Amino acid sequence: MTPRQRQSTLISRYSILPDPHERLAALTARRPHLSALPPESRIDAALVPGCVSRVWLVGSMENGRCRFQMHAESALVKGLAATLCELYDDATPGEILETEPELFEALGIAAQLTPTRLNGLAHLRARIVAFARQHLN
Repeated sequence: MTPRQRQSTLISRYSILPDPHERLAALTARRPHLSALPPESRIDAALVPGCVSRVWLVGSMENGRCRFQMHAESALVKGLAATLCELYDDATPGEILETEPELFEALGIAAQLTPTRLNGLAHLRARIVAFARQHLN
């Protein structure tokens, strides 16, 4: 499934909830299908700058596809970051570069987040894009 298809599926699944607060709670409570980032990989080089709560992101390539592992100290941030990472996990670098994350806006969740949380998500997205660009053939 491409990031665009994943995003469409997530928007469809969570837009049935009538309240943006409920959507945020449901989205951050779910358990995305990502490999957990082991404690020994939570090093300074993997820290995402610009996040109030510490967030670590590690990317790798498997068969031409980007794979991501992440961890965050805050439950809310972990849910948001995991959702963003899941959107791009197992995608090609090109698919990552051509897919803007629209789900937080589409679900009304972005309006529920503080500017610092939005800034953190933007920095996480920038780190994912930088990884994809580095591995674009």
